[in-house]
Amino acid sequence: MLQSDAPGPIVSSAHLASGGLPALSEFEFGLILASHAFHRWIVRGMAAAGLSDLSPTDIFVLHSIHHRSKPKRLADICLVLNIEDTHVVTYSVKKLERLKLVASSRAGKEKMISATEAGSKACERYRALREALLVGPVASLGLEPETLSRLASQMRTLSGYYDQATRSAASL
Repeated sequence: MLQSDAPGPIVSSAHLASGGLPALSEFEFGLILASHAFHRWIVRGMAAAGLSDLSPTDIFVLHSIHHRSKPKRLADICLVLNIEDTHVVTYSVKKLERLKLVASSRAGKEKMISATEAGSKACERYRALREALLVGPVASLGLEPETLSRLASQMRTLSGYYDQATRSAASL
């Protein structure tokens, strides 16, 4: 027997789910929960790896700088992480420099930022903890790697729509 008062979609704001695409509100609520859980994980994971005073942005910046072991320009870090305000990344880089996790150098007029040995080791400790604590449980869900990749691609595509909506809203 079906109940007539069955709950609707699981959302944080019913008024946002009352429009033309209620599933978008479901996605947004899932994104809220996932982003907060992810931020908690990376902060606690990095603390377990030995660095307890880093913010989520600091951790994103450190991993981005460590990526492929190549020096990065500040503009490239901002672009990859989709951070509009360069001051946010500059602050994180200075903090990471004080902790001796990254170092900067010059290539002409460009400031280049690289992970130090300590920064690379911290990233590797984090990676090992991630493998031990997160990869196994996620793999046990039975999702095919291709499904996760497709979901990631769809999320990147949706981020573009949110960026475009942001530009439109800013011009109103």
